[in-house]
Amino acid sequence: MKVLLPTAIPLDPELPDGVVAVPYDPAERVPAEHRDAEGVVIWGNPRPRLREMAADLPRLRWVQSLAAGPDAALSGGFADDVVLCGGAGLHDAPVTEHALALILALVRRLPSCAAAQAEHRWARELGGRQPLHPGRPVTTLLGARVVLWGFGSIAQRLSGVLTSLGAEVRGVARSAGTRAGYPVAALDDVENVLAGADLLVLLLPGLPENEKILDARLLCALPAGAYVVNVGRGSTVDEDALRESLACGWLAGAALDVTETEPLPTDSPLWDAPNLVITPHAAGGRPVGADELITANLRALVDGELLRNVIER
Repeated sequence: MKVLLPTAIPLDPELPDGVVAVPYDPAERVPAEHRDAEGVVIWGNPRPRLREMAADLPRLRWVQSLAAGPDAALSGGFADDVVLCGGAGLHDAPVTEHALALILALVRRLPSCAAAQAEHRWARELGGRQPLHPGRPVTTLLGARVVLWGFGSIAQRLSGVLTSLGAEVRGVARSAGTRAGYPVAALDDVENVLAGADLLVLLLPGLPENEKILDARLLCALPAGAYVVNVGRGSTVDEDALRESLACGWLAGAALDVTETEPLPTDSPLWDAPNLVITPHAAGGRPVGADELITANLRALVDGELLRNVIER
């Protein structure tokens, strides 16, 4: 059995007997001599290359994505009998770190501090004696009400960190229930949940049903003075509505690690939106434990057992 491994990331999985790994450049079409591959790991593949791969590999039966979300694998147009597996769990720690950095940057008013520094001004209004709970916008996570929309493994890890810092956390997902000990509301109750949020963190995949799901109506459902952080996919936010909410002062601030178009065009009005922090899709990009996941799924594939992180479609 031949498995293709992308050169975009160093990989060294343990291969079961009879399995041969061949490196390939994800930016290029798979060479003709390797189109007999039955498995492929994808990471950093442009979507046109994925669609070519689906057409070029007639023996393909397993695709292992290293991305946290399922959108890359689903966009390839792979045949229904090809098992698609995702990288859920591989990005929990790095994305949690970055999300926390963005959250704290907003709550502790670092953009305002940076602006004052650029002016060589000691911003007395930002330091010294301050009320612990001045109302919105919140200036501490102690007692802050944080909503995580998209409550997968990243949200569950982030929840614990936020709780340890004193935040009150709840989630929003497709169905209601309790996950990792946190209350999670269903999508049809999202407006009520947002109405009580000091800070909303988006962790949604870039699926068609999530396109611009955070629109003007739901931004208005947030209280005046709330914050928004997006470390999911840029397509999930109506960027015009977000910019308007910042410009009119409804939102106290926002942080985007992802945008609808990446790289963000130099003439995008988002660059000049007030109280907006932009990072260049920096939260993930470091799949932790990729070799172990590839090894486990290869062994399961060879032995005819259940694979991990199978993507439903």
